[in-house]
Amino acid sequence: MKSPARSVLTTETRLGAGPVLRTGSRAAYRAVEELEGEPHVVRTELVDSPGGDLETEGPTIACIAHITDLHVTDAQSPARFEWVNRYSQDPRFRELITMQRPQETLNAHAIAAMVRTVNHVEAAPVTGAAVALAVMTGDAIDNTQRNELTNFLALFEGGLVRPDSGLPGYDGVQRADWPGEIYWKPDGPPHGDMFQSALGFPRRPGLIEQAMEPFRSEGLRIAWLGCYGNHEEACQGVGVVTPALAAAMTGSRKAIEPPPGLDPDQAIDTFIDHPERFADGASVEVQPDPERRPVSRAEFVDAHVRSGAHGFTDGNTGEGTAYYAHDEGIVRFITLDTVCDAGGADGSIDATQLHWLERRLEEVHSSFQTRDGSTVRTRNADRYVVVLSHHGYDTMSNPRGEKRADALLALLLRFGNVVLWLNGHIHANRITPRVDPAGGRGFWEVTTGSLVDWPCQARLVELFGTRAGHLAIACTMLDHDGEGLAGLHRELAGNAQYVGFDGVRSGTPLDRNTILLAPRPF
Repeated sequence: MKSPARSVLTTETRLGAGPVLRTGSRAAYRAVEELEGEPHVVRTELVDSPGGDLETEGPTIACIAHITDLHVTDAQSPARFEWVNRYSQDPRFRELITMQRPQETLNAHAIAAMVRTVNHVEAAPVTGAAVALAVMTGDAIDNTQRNELTNFLALFEGGLVRPDSGLPGYDGVQRADWPGEIYWKPDGPPHGDMFQSALGFPRRPGLIEQAMEPFRSEGLRIAWLGCYGNHEEACQGVGVVTPALAAAMTGSRKAIEPPPGLDPDQAIDTFIDHPERFADGASVEVQPDPERRPVSRAEFVDAHVRSGAHGFTDGNTGEGTAYYAHDEGIVRFITLDTVCDAGGADGSIDATQLHWLERRLEEVHSSFQTRDGSTVRTRNADRYVVVLSHHGYDTMSNPRGEKRADALLALLLRFGNVVLWLNGHIHANRITPRVDPAGGRGFWEVTTGSLVDWPCQARLVELFGTRAGHLAIACTMLDHDGEGLAGLHRELAGNAQYVGFDGVRSGTPLDRNTILLAPRPF
């Protein structure tokens, strides 16, 4: 692949809604247009003296690419219950929406485009440093399936990606003759579905067939770290994988209607505890595929270790854990496992992992605060600490898990070398200063949007010292190159109702291209 023809750094040009291409009965379908670039905004909530020289001083501390919520999808799986989308306006189904996206068959192509793009970034925009590491903060796959995991590793490691499953040829809800009008059917008649008639989506004969063809990903050319998310653990990121569901995943019955007697008031609890019941409605026969089997946490970790570790260790494999520490230069990256085994989308963390985290933090601090506020001094060498997890503080709220978000935040604030927490999950860009109420340094929490949904971006993160004596964290949103089907994926995502161009997931300028200042911890 050639280097992208257009700039992918949003400081130079960014993407947004362009001219109307078609008009539906409820909305217009718009092109993606290049807009004026967005400069960095300096944020100073964590420093007492916000002024001063922002020029870099000394070597760059770290330069990384943050990619999250890829959702590599088997779009034909019997364990995806796309009919749930008919309840998209019912808040009782909120945790299950969106069950199907019009762009999902093109998703692997968008991921491959972002991989190419990261490979071709020659210099980060503020420090000029080369990107040395990519961090992936969970939901690499969509539905805890082995074939999805295989494709994710092919995308990131390089190799043959096979979007199709079952027999050759697409057999899913976007097929022209599939029952129902709530799915975009690019081979169907004009105005033959809600997306074409109401939202102005195009007719694109042959698109789905093209999307199902195998293709090669060049793979990341830099080291990358993995992370466990709720979609790795649970059916559609929510439902506990029961033996009955596991059998249905590799089977040949695909539900097209709700099960008889579904109680909307109990829909979420039913799906969490017994997701297989969502397969009990009217169905059609599809080709079974044994590679759709569910993966366990241990298998997910082991697959990473076998393909090159990516932060995980043999210790994780032996202990059945998915949290680890990885040292890169003067930075310690600590990856947490915030997935709730009892089901549900949001996160939790237990006391055992918090104890482990405290020991890993102590190892890279020459001094730190104890729980009672006294100072402990050690002989340990200082390192900057970057925390990685799928869930952030605000979504560590799973009612079925241990509610220890406040304990986690308090722990991190006791260790002054913690400067950054990167996460995902909410499919939106958000940057939050985490201020120490006891008067300590605090740190920045940076949440990056999903690659599967608009604005389909990653984020470059540069850590460096300034001449004014601050630590600076430069964040720059990164568009993928848009080559081939990846560009159409982005256009479709931008035109999605409520969460596209006109949604809030892009965040504000304060959540995108920023320079975040903090005191130098050492």
